[in-house]
Amino acid sequence: MQTNSKIRPLAVTAMLSAVGCILMMLDFPIPMLIPSFVKMDLSELPALLASFSLGPVYGIVVCLVKNVLAAIFHGSTLGIGEVCNFAMGAMFVGVAGLIYKHNKTRKTAIIASLIGSVAMAVFSVPVNFFFSYPVYAAAFGGMDAIIAAYQEINPNVTSLLSCLILFNLPFTLVKGLLSSVVCFLIYKPLSPILHGKK
Repeated sequence: MQTNSKIRPLAVTAMLSAVGCILMMLDFPIPMLIPSFVKMDLSELPALLASFSLGPVYGIVVCLVKNVLAAIFHGSTLGIGEVCNFAMGAMFVGVAGLIYKHNKTRKTAIIASLIGSVAMAVFSVPVNFFFSYPVYAAAFGGMDAIIAAYQEINPNVTSLLSCLILFNLPFTLVKGLLSSVVCFLIYKPLSPILHGKK
């Protein structure tokens, strides 16, 4: 019985990591709202399910494993995108899971998801500003080309920081909120699988 209680969380984590990897591969651009190299996906959804059902550490592990799998099977950014996706996803599900862990109610889950989404959105600015975009610029044609892609949507942006605040921050917030909404819709039907209850 004790062995089963240890195996079940690992099995659920592996399953959710695989689903997260698949969802990450199903990303899609929204070119009218943000440059096409920034893509929408719901790959944090399985990690949020893990964080709520098993705990924040498991949610972060799902973020890590699904990004490792995505880098192996779908990588097109030299690992840069996967590293940043992990950092932001871990912030999202880690914060949400920690808040929910101390008071497991539906209201707390909603509050936790909102705070986690905001934390991820805010965290996306320094992650992109100090890491991902400088690396992208060095590898793929310079910072001016990146800023120019944003200026095609809004000519008023003149710096990387303004691009990230006006575009990436709200985009990442919406991404977190969408994952949260879907999580609430499917959590109860999936609860027997996630918690190992018949």
